[in-house]
Order: sequence, then C-alpha cells, then structure tokens
Amino acid sequence: MKKRIGISFSKTNFEYYWNWFAERKLQDDIEPVELSFVKNNVDDISSCDGFVLTGGIDIDPSLYNGNNVYNKRPDVFQTERDHFEEKIFRCAEENKLPLLGICRGFQMVNVLLGGKLIQDLGTSGNKIHCKEESDKEHEVTIEKNTLLYDIAGQDHGKVNSAHHQAIDKLGNGLKINSRSEDGVIEGFEWEDRSRKPFLLCIQWHPERMFRLQLENSPLSKNIRSRFVDEIKKI
Repeated sequence: MKKRIGISFSKTNFEYYWNWFAERKLQDDIEPVELSFVKNNVDDISSCDGFVLTGGIDIDPSLYNGNNVYNKRPDVFQTERDHFEEKIFRCAEENKLPLLGICRGFQMVNVLLGGKLIQDLGTSGNKIHCKEESDKEHEVTIEKNTLLYDIAGQDHGKVNSAHHQAIDKLGNGLKINSRSEDGVIEGFEWEDRSRKPFLLCIQWHPERMFRLQLENSPLSKNIRSRFVDEIKKI
C-alpha cells in the first residue's frame, strides 16, 4: 500500500514540490497528495502519512502579533491558507507523523509553536537572501549533534535562498540546527527528539536546488530520502 505525502498547495511554484516527490513515487511506493486551502479538502489531511508545508506568501502577522505594515509586505495575505496549514500541522502533531517545513512552512511551524518572525531582513539581509530574478546562493553552517547533521553528514554546505523574512524568536520546544554566514537561522528541529515524530524545517528550497546545479547536494537529496524513509516507517 502506497504511503501518502500531503503537500500544502502554494499559488507559486507548487509544481517543484510535487515533482520532487512524484518522480520517485513508483520506486519509493509513495503518492503525493495536494492539500489545498483553495479547495479546502480538509478530509484529505487525515488520509496522509506525512506532510510538506511549502513556501509562498508571507504569513498573516496577526498570527504572531507582528506589525501590519512593513517593507515588502504583500498586498493581500492568505489567512485562509494559514489556518488550513495549522490543521495540517496539528494533524501531524497529534498523530506523530513526519513533517518537512520549507521556507514559509519553516516560518509557519515556528509561529504555530509560539515563535515570532523578523518581518523584513532589510537592505543588507535581502541582498544575501531575497530572490531577485533567480534564487540566491549562500553557505550554511550546520550544528553537530542535530538531526540535520545526521542527514547531511557534513557541517556546512551551499543552499539556495528566496526569502525576505526570518526567524526572530524561536518557537517552544525547538532547537536551531543551522545558520547562514550572516547569522540568519536556516533550520530547526525538535530540541528533544526522543518521543517526537520526525520534524525538519529549513529556510532554503531543497525541491528546486537543481536550478543552481545543487540537486545532488546532501542538503537536497538526503533530506528527501530521509523524509521518505520516515514516512515509510508509518
């Protein structure tokens, strides 16, 4: 029986997340499932064995007591998406299912666990991290004795970047596993993994690192492989 990976729908670049798993569905016996706030297919959430929270538009600042006006603020927030993805996260939490958070998904998990966001990185930060015509590229340093270090097998590496927000206050029960050269938090996981399901949240986009010829990086392919392996244990 195929394991089902629920992928939260994003109005931007959703095909990259879908293809990242769909291309391996036969050999891995997995089936991607679109979980869409637009379709509001809430019933499909409970049919999944693991979840990916994807990138996209900024989270509504009312969820973390942020300012409503800030640099690079979108014209309209997708608050319905925020609430839909909270249902996904709570399902993963309650049923101890693996979850991978990417970019916005990384920020969403932090917010849902009581964390706060830097609403804009400013001129110097955006020069390093914010996407222009294409993704940026920079180094990250990985903390030893973390899940990410176990997965990557190295203490540094290159990743892509396409964000103007970042983690400010870390959410409850979380531990930082990586930072960029300018100190921006690039990943986190559970502080105590002993009785917790798989959780890995990262600021970069492993699903489209091929655009920078980094598809064979352990910070892309190893993350996907480990996530799939965790789901197959369910």
